[in-house]
Amino acid sequence: MKLGIVGMPNVGKSTLFNALTKAGAQSANYPFCTIEPNIGVVSVPDERLEVLGKMYSTQKITPATIEFVDIAGLVKGASQGEGLGNKFLSHIREVDAILHVVRCFKNPNIIHVDGDIDPRRDIETINYELVLSDIESLTKQIGRIEKAARAGDKQAKAQLEVYNKMLEHLKQGLPVRSLKLSDDEKKLTKDAFLLTSKPTLYVANVSIEQISKDDSYTTVVAEIAKNEGAEYLPICADVETELSELAGEELEEYKREFGISELGLTRLIKASYKLLGLISYLTAGEKEVRAWTIKRGTKAPAAAGVIHSDFERGFIKAEVVSYPILVECGGYNQAKEAGKVRMEGKDYVVQDGDVMLFRFNV
Repeated sequence: MKLGIVGMPNVGKSTLFNALTKAGAQSANYPFCTIEPNIGVVSVPDERLEVLGKMYSTQKITPATIEFVDIAGLVKGASQGEGLGNKFLSHIREVDAILHVVRCFKNPNIIHVDGDIDPRRDIETINYELVLSDIESLTKQIGRIEKAARAGDKQAKAQLEVYNKMLEHLKQGLPVRSLKLSDDEKKLTKDAFLLTSKPTLYVANVSIEQISKDDSYTTVVAEIAKNEGAEYLPICADVETELSELAGEELEEYKREFGISELGLTRLIKASYKLLGLISYLTAGEKEVRAWTIKRGTKAPAAAGVIHSDFERGFIKAEVVSYPILVECGGYNQAKEAGKVRMEGKDYVVQDGDVMLFRFNV
């Protein structure tokens, strides 16, 4: 699953992408430095894997991963093809969630395409272009659904009602993600594929002086995110780029010196994983300790199928113990002796941090 890093030109998208992926994407002080999207696969930090690795004296630790896509900056008129608008919109359609980077730092040496720093204006510019694109797309879809509704299709009639509700919301300049829909209504919209319905995390790119305090810029971003039902996270892309080059004791010393328990990039990656609706279950042994990625709400057979399709087809039972209990007991055998390992069937919904062993027929 992919997260698209979007925003106005020169807000720090590529800088943040490089810090996340260490991919060395071009980053420069002029608009449209990024033309074709840069793609990088990033490991999801998970402290549980190191603990299990030591417990099992494992040979290999394999974390979960997610994919970040650095997309070209968007400007006014993108929905009509201005700048790299058409490319921007086509690339954003291909991602599952959005990291919307908003410039909240002042730096006279880095130009802003609109002349000054204004987070609200920048957010509204991008959302407006996405809204216009969604209005065009939804209007075409409604035209097709109306034909089926007139022919007496009950499903189409129900869908048409929800689609018209979304269209009216969009015409007010509001993203679909801020529209309150019931669970049944949401099911009817799954084939709409609207840009403004994608889960969104607003990333306020701040200066080092802004990291530990809120100001008028970051407050605006946090407020907009809250009103939309989106997520929010402040981060200093420049500092995180420097920290991404440190490792081991040097990094730990820096964290101790500045009283940092968790790096901004770590928080961002974890927040991105959650934004995608993903969780990890774990498998552990001497050969490998591994985090397996599944959607929240996945049942045991489908979770087993992530390892191998044969596991899902021949699923019998799953042996399950939660990570905290496993650690408390000191190992899998000890947890089993204490009666803490459960046998779960086909209807079991896997939880984040479940340590699992599957039984199946070949």
